[in-house]
Amino acid sequence: MSGVPTPPPIDVLEPSSDSSPREVESRAELELHLATGSLAGLTVQGLRLDVEPIPDVLSADLTGTLFVGCRFASREVEAELVRRGAYVVPPFATVPYATQPPYLYTPEDLAAGFATEGFAGMYDNVIYQHFRATGGALPEVREALAQRLHDHGIDNALADATRTWLKAHGPESVVGVMGGHAVPRGASAYRMAARLGRELARADRLVVTGGGPGVMEAANLGAYLANRAPDELETAIDLLAAAPDFTDHDRYTSVALAVRERFAPAPAPSAAPAPSATPAPSAAIPAARVPAARVPVEAAPGFPAAVSPAASPAASPARPVAGGPPLNWARLGGLAIPTWLYGHEPANLFAGQIAKYFSNAIREDTILRLARGGIVFAPGRAGTVQEVFQAATMAFYATEGPSGPFVFLDTAFWGSLPVATLLRSLLAGSPHGDLSDLVLVTDSVDEAVARLVGPTG
Repeated sequence: MSGVPTPPPIDVLEPSSDSSPREVESRAELELHLATGSLAGLTVQGLRLDVEPIPDVLSADLTGTLFVGCRFASREVEAELVRRGAYVVPPFATVPYATQPPYLYTPEDLAAGFATEGFAGMYDNVIYQHFRATGGALPEVREALAQRLHDHGIDNALADATRTWLKAHGPESVVGVMGGHAVPRGASAYRMAARLGRELARADRLVVTGGGPGVMEAANLGAYLANRAPDELETAIDLLAAAPDFTDHDRYTSVALAVRERFAPAPAPSAAPAPSATPAPSAAIPAARVPAARVPVEAAPGFPAAVSPAASPAASPARPVAGGPPLNWARLGGLAIPTWLYGHEPANLFAGQIAKYFSNAIREDTILRLARGGIVFAPGRAGTVQEVFQAATMAFYATEGPSGPFVFLDTAFWGSLPVATLLRSLLAGSPHGDLSDLVLVTDSVDEAVARLVGPTG
């Protein structure tokens, strides 16, 4: 840590420029660079370069180009790339996931296969079963490397997905919602979290959760129905309550998909400025990403069938054809950041974008790092309490800059676990001043939202 101030300088926390101008994550982006005659020094990530039209990558300057997780028309092409000065890290053909995903998952991606094969054949569960069979949290070297490459791809895709939102709304616009995974659908805590998620999204806050069931699903559900009337949210919860227990995997997932279909949001007009014309070949690649070309799963190991051309990406409002998530994606379910370490929990299918990791440690740190507009802690046990003090450590030392409020929903529950009392005493001694006023314990969703949004929200 020598030489690094606390908090880190602003350029470490919020790089002012596009963090990926040297990274190529779509075929359209690749063609722009090929038109200049050079891929020198670039990193090409997770692209299918073996499907028509096959790009002529060998015609470009390849000095120091890094191809990670890409597929080529032949081994001869791979060898020639290396001979011409490129580095090639091939995908792992034996794993059921992309080793360098260029974009985040959507609910359609993770639920692929459920309609025909049930939970057992659902893409999300197929990866989880592979994770368990290959050592779980302690895999052998080959699997560990594939998982690390995957998680790096998710890191990069998450940075791309959130960049435009943060530029428009600021880091204080991202609010975390944490709480118990075992809270059943229809319970009072579930309804409270859903109402909270809806109101936060309507206030232009990007809701981020841990992507599990219970409180996490409820918050994303509320954000998913942000453009619906309050009684429609209650109706959706009543329908979901017919399958309250996440351990009943097939029924739990089936009901979620039915509710998604019934209440599918129409994409609202984006507040983003109109995209500029396609840049000249010599121009810098814009921050907005063009999704990678979709190909059938049988031709692309590691990608679910939901990403094939037959299931057009336009079917998912949170992944439009013309770029990454639109500025209104907060009202399309927000963001979920789950992990396959807890893959026995069915996927949360109400988030608009899903950054799913193998590493739980990276996932937890990422949630807390993003949620600089504050964190809501709904009732939860050991895992939630652990997250309280992980977040408190960041706030105490301001390692991610100033912290937003810590809001504890349900005074009776948090009165039985005196976490808030201890937290106030701890934060009062912060080297950055008395931060004890960050803590709020309430039973009111309106009071919680007012504290998180502020008087000008």
